Amino acid sequence: MEYQILNTSTCLLVLLVFIPTGLGICPSSCTCSGNDRNVDCSGRNLTVLPQGLQDNLTYLNLSFNQFVDLDHQLTRFTNLRTLDISNNWLKNVPAHLPKSLWELYATNNNIKVLQKLDTAYQWNLRVLDVSRNMVERAVLINNTLSSLKFLNLSSNKLWTVPTNMPYNIETVDLSNNFLSQILPGTLVRLQHLRSLYLHNNKFSYIPDKAFDQLSQLQVVTLYNNPWSCSDNQNIPYVLQWVQGTAARVIGAPCADQPWPWASTAPAPAQPTAMDSSPMIKGTKAGDRATSAAAPEPTKATKTHKQFKAKEVTPLATQSHPALFPGTDRPLLRFPAGPQEAAATRTMHIQEPTEGNSSLAPSTGSSTTPMTLSITSGMPTNYSKMPQSTTATLRQEEATPSAPSTRVPSRASTWQMGLVYLLVLHAVAVVI
Repeated sequence: MEYQILNTSTCLLVLLVFIPTGLGICPSSCTCSGNDRNVDCSGRNLTVLPQGLQDNLTYLNLSFNQFVDLDHQLTRFTNLRTLDISNNWLKNVPAHLPKSLWELYATNNNIKVLQKLDTAYQWNLRVLDVSRNMVERAVLINNTLSSLKFLNLSSNKLWTVPTNMPYNIETVDLSNNFLSQILPGTLVRLQHLRSLYLHNNKFSYIPDKAFDQLSQLQVVTLYNNPWSCSDNQNIPYVLQWVQGTAARVIGAPCADQPWPWASTAPAPAQPTAMDSSPMIKGTKAGDRATSAAAPEPTKATKTHKQFKAKEVTPLATQSHPALFPGTDRPLLRFPAGPQEAAATRTMHIQEPTEGNSSLAPSTGSSTTPMTLSITSGMPTNYSKMPQSTTATLRQEEATPSAPSTRVPSRASTWQMGLVYLLVLHAVAVVI
């Protein structure tokens, strides 16, 4: 009987010793969940690991503490998937981390070098965030980190884009560094790269063919870099690549500066004072759209041509019929440039009786004609003239019930004067 009591006491003592490790009692300075396998010990001013952590942890948060060294202290957590050691005083990535890790967050520490042994055996690691440190050199071994998808080395002191980055990586953040060069072959293998962040660095150009193999790239940031836009030997590659890539480029280099190396192309014609009217622009747009279908005027009475041969350009002497939006009546546009000499073309526009309209002389017409006098060139009293002939015509068309305004020519004025004299003579005879 005493022997059984002794055995029972021994078993209870053994259980009391091994229960904290085997069953996982949550440390008092942490919060736990998921059968005590998810442990959060952040923000507790810890300098050493708390007692009572079980070996089969899957999540461990040690951020916002005062850890200086965690070498060889995390190796026993062989089931650990996520480790957060951000915002501490660590000078290096802890040595001998468990190989089961999927995510490692070590932001905002004092890490100066990312050694090759820090990631040499992390075959399962998918996320590596070492941003906001003082990393000057990142050494990666070729054909390691085969599962890595996300690498964040932003806000460090890197001068060169790290080489030997894993070929399956999809997102690389190298922003806010001192990067100024990309060594040949650095990005050649990254055919699965989708997002590349290079903003806020010291790039003055991108070496030739550096981005050519990034066939899956979707987003790249290049803003806030001191691009050498006047360097016609090195800068053309990245400018041409930006123009041809299907990726979204945020902050294209030299977007607001001219390219001195580019081939000179004829400058587009600048609009003149006569073309500044919105109505004239609308008429020109309609002319381009319907130039093939616009009818030619049948007859035109040209009077008082007074041109100076040395001052009149072909553009001032040539007018093309244009269709005003909302009507089928062809009009004569203003000339494109101002001239000192002026040429008056008096056009008699007749209201159409059927579908299409035409230009016809005013004599012998059964309907009331409307005389339109268009002056080619820039008259001296242009400021007193209406800005758009087409606007006046459109206003007249909008009120068909009002009588048409007649713009008399000099011949009509002479005829009216003769009639006036005849009337005065008749009155004198009667009196």
